Amino acid sequence: MQFIKSLIFNVLLYTGLISIFVLAIPTLFLPSKFTLFFGRLSANYIVIILRIVLNSKVIFHGLENLKKIDKYFVASAHQSMFETFALQIPLDAPIFILKKELLNIPLFGWYLRKIGSIAIIRETTTKENLNFFDKIKNTIEKENRPLLIFPQGTRVKVEDQVPFKKGAGRIYEALNISCVPIALNSGNVWPKKGIMKYPGKIT
Repeated sequence: MQFIKSLIFNVLLYTGLISIFVLAIPTLFLPSKFTLFFGRLSANYIVIILRIVLNSKVIFHGLENLKKIDKYFVASAHQSMFETFALQIPLDAPIFILKKELLNIPLFGWYLRKIGSIAIIRETTTKENLNFFDKIKNTIEKENRPLLIFPQGTRVKVEDQVPFKKGAGRIYEALNISCVPIALNSGNVWPKKGIMKYPGKIT
């Protein structure tokens, strides 16, 4: 039974996201706020089908912490594809700091570029990486939007203790802005690999 529910969820997930991505194509030629709207739409869609199909509830705690500071970046744990989308709900149009490969994905990567995502080429020293902090500094000065980084660098299993990459610490030290950490347990409902999804509560 859980396999059937997981299969239905996956079908609705990908058909829904593809539909949203196609509908959002005109926003590539409009101000970024329109693209950001479809990003939040995709996040809310995922939360809805989690609840309806898997009976999995999503709860955001600590939202009051986001109101205490003006300039900040968010460092989030990363266990699932879930938070890649869902964190657009509590955060106000976040700017993603991500691996460059994601920008090459058709449609999805185009939208990431459109909303001002900042890419880094991991484990290498390139001219692009040397300008990384300049890009972030300029973005912070121009945009009233929080930065969002996944310092583990990749999705990890719930029980894994993976060392953080150095990027989050360097942002904190170099730019002197506050860091809001996010802990989560999405991997219990939506594991890193496989088609199986499970009922539960994502906090």
